[in-house]
Amino acid sequence: MSTRRKSDKKGDVAVKERIKVKKPKRYKVLFHNDDYTTMEFVVFVLETIFRKTSAEAAQVMLHVHKNGHGIAGVYTRSVAETKVELTLEKARAEGHPLMVTMEAE
Repeated sequence: MSTRRKSDKKGDVAVKERIKVKKPKRYKVLFHNDDYTTMEFVVFVLETIFRKTSAEAAQVMLHVHKNGHGIAGVYTRSVAETKVELTLEKARAEGHPLMVTMEAE
């Protein structure tokens, strides 16, 4: 945390001012279930784009399948936007109607 020194008008007292730095807002990347995107493709995307292990990817995929949606990860805004865009591009290129969104945490 950085500090600045500030003196009063008389110049005889120094006061430290603390500058508060906010943590960046975090965003959840959500996968939504559909009846057409294969489970294998979802696992593949989770492993390659989201860097999940095979076990983690399978667990997220099953959660999405059973509950209708699930969290693939939580990231800063720019990272979340990039991962959503990469996933949607890959899904469209493979002919899958996969829906991936992001929302503030």
